[in-house]
Amino acid sequence: MPAKPTKPRPPEPAAGRGRADPPGESDPPGESDPRGESDPPGESDPPGESDPRGESDPRDESDPRDEFETPGDPDPPPGAIDENADGPTAVGPEARHVPVALRQEMRDWLQRLRTERGYSPATLTSYAQGLELLALLAEDMPWERVREADVRQWVGEMAREGLAPRTIAQRLSAWRGFFDHLALAHNPARVVRAPKAPRRLPKALSPDEANRLAAHQPDERFESVRDKALVELFYSSGLRLAELCSLDVHYFADGDGRSISWLERAEAQVRVTGKGGKQRHVPVGSAALAALDVWLELRQIWLAAHPGAESRALFLSLRGRRLARRSVQLRIATLARRQGIPSRVHPHVLRHSFASHLLQSSGDLRGVQELLGHANIATTQVYTALDFQRLATVYDAAHPRAKRR
Repeated sequence: MPAKPTKPRPPEPAAGRGRADPPGESDPPGESDPRGESDPPGESDPPGESDPRGESDPRDESDPRDEFETPGDPDPPPGAIDENADGPTAVGPEARHVPVALRQEMRDWLQRLRTERGYSPATLTSYAQGLELLALLAEDMPWERVREADVRQWVGEMAREGLAPRTIAQRLSAWRGFFDHLALAHNPARVVRAPKAPRRLPKALSPDEANRLAAHQPDERFESVRDKALVELFYSSGLRLAELCSLDVHYFADGDGRSISWLERAEAQVRVTGKGGKQRHVPVGSAALAALDVWLELRQIWLAAHPGAESRALFLSLRGRRLARRSVQLRIATLARRQGIPSRVHPHVLRHSFASHLLQSSGDLRGVQELLGHANIATTQVYTALDFQRLATVYDAAHPRAKRR
């Protein structure tokens, strides 16, 4: 089969449509809507977190960013999944070339991922975009005629166009899962691998820096007390950004649906729903509980004066909405600068700090895995590379030729 000329990639997702703000109302500094939000560099768990089930999982080789969509986030970009339709769709502006029958095949597979595998809307959006690119590259070629050589050529084209290895791996994984869904005699993407991505160690604060950030004293302002509580909770429990933003003040089951994550104050813990719809209980430390109690008291007073505000969300913006992810990122970065922390601090740095400091103190890798919600312990093991001091101590104490007389 002759090689196909390089074809343009579908454009990156456009900014979300979101809900229009009332006339004259704008976000206060640091409280902007997350339209067009992107994760900061490094805002991801270490690679290797895959689905423990034996089924082919398109996320296995992707960059596992905080993908769980939270209530209050803007509408998905064009080409994303329409939750109000009969099933997920992949019919953005760049999908007009996709035949109707092919769109249905895509919808069937995405619907299966959503209902049977519990994939989040953000993850489904990414896979829908990958399928649009696959259909663009394959043109009118029947799926059963796609060969391994074709897939290798398409991977090479993406690499030449400058796509990051992780992005290529995610798209290739989505193709592999889609071909599995079609039950072809041979999956042409099964043995094709993306270019190797450089392994990055997670960035964590030193214990002194983390304590300096968490121990800052707030003033009496609404946002100052709130920010103190959320920073303490981040460092105390090691939550993902999306998990923290999705927290309700307690469990709800009403006309607006059931809570997916919530605070259990009496039990000194939070119950969160993480990647793949997996739930876990995470303890909350005494310092974080004290900060949360102050915030909950002020929150109750503020809600009484603002009856139109959202009452379920644990953390609220000054406009009475669930605090958006981008707002949390901006607030934490600003607070870190004010505390004189030189490194760039974003929410996942606090998660990495929680994991590495806990592992240094306890040495319990399995326990840290459970608290972080990692499906694979290999994901948690990357934190051991940060603890050089403890590794040296273990070596000196255990190796027969290292013991000093």
